[in-house]
Amino acid sequence: ILNAERPCKTSKQIIDAATAIDLFLNSRRDGISPSTLEFYNKYLSKAIPVIGLAPNPKEITQYFSSLTCTVGGKHAYYRAISVFFHWLYSPRSGMEFHKQNNPIDLVEPPKRAKLLLPCLNRQQVLLLLNKSTCNRDRAIIALFVESGLRLSELLNIRIHDVSWESHTIKILGKGNKEGLAPFSTLTERYLKEWLDTYKPKENDSIWDIGFWGTKSMLRDLGESAGLKCNPHTFRRTFAVLLRKEGIDSLTIQQLGRWESLEMVQRYTRSFSFQDSMKFYRSPISN
Repeated sequence: ILNAERPCKTSKQIIDAATAIDLFLNSRRDGISPSTLEFYNKYLSKAIPVIGLAPNPKEITQYFSSLTCTVGGKHAYYRAISVFFHWLYSPRSGMEFHKQNNPIDLVEPPKRAKLLLPCLNRQQVLLLLNKSTCNRDRAIIALFVESGLRLSELLNIRIHDVSWESHTIKILGKGNKEGLAPFSTLTERYLKEWLDTYKPKENDSIWDIGFWGTKSMLRDLGESAGLKCNPHTFRRTFAVLLRKEGIDSLTIQQLGRWESLEMVQRYTRSFSFQDSMKFYRSPISN
């Protein structure tokens, strides 16, 4: 154990690791999904009581080395600790840590293998649509694939956010950023069939299902089709299928509202030279 139970002084009180984690989670509740909060809580509740609130970079590196999980697991610890310390060592935390150097800035992240992330192909998406037994589920799947929505974005849609004329949906994205998401006439058909049945009030969500219910529905539907799928599987699928239609990464980034091009490139790593050759045209001949 490196710095377990090391209390740290703030401008108002002596604070322990558990209290600091609770303050951090409370500060992040607006603008992120329940699963992201669960991710932070899972890894921070294991790591911070061990390394403490004011470790040096060597102690953090030693902690990563002591972990027996996979490199991917170690990287998850790193991401959670990094976000936590960038909050803790800033004035936003209301503590005196911002007067010190942030130790995570001097720690190299665990290196991850460049794995191909799972996504669905067109035939698998059509299979899921055919397996769906209600208009709501078909509309949700179609929106995920055609719009690249995050689950929180999907669940926050109100009827006045949908523009049938421009085939776009106004969404409240990551970090409470407003944006637009596209959809086609196929999704329009499924959505209208669902809304003819459900008829939500103007300021209510267009769905009668919540965060965990949606995840459970997708898991059960995937199992019935022999597929593993969750909300983020569809977001990757959105990027990969558009890339295979010849749409460039920058356009996909804008359509999917990613903050960086790196995420799109990571998701579409399965796009091969052979895929690119389907769209190759000479730059000098007609």
